Amino acid sequence: MTHDATASVVPVASVQVDDVDAAYRAARAAGAEIVHELPQGPWGVRRFFVRDPDGHVINVLAQD
Repeated sequence: MTHDATASVVPVASVQVDDVDAAYRAARAAGAEIVHELPQGPWGVRRFFVRDPDGHVINVLAQD
């Protein structure tokens, strides 16, 4: 990903998960910094961006 019109940052990697809602809850519970909230994309992808401990932004996503 080199650009995202809906986010202020560009992630360095993407990780597809089976249950993005569970991943989001786990990230929140762990105190992770969510840098892009979990909206519903118009193309059937749900995702959020989280900052890892080294400062990298990761895109966590699931396809509908």
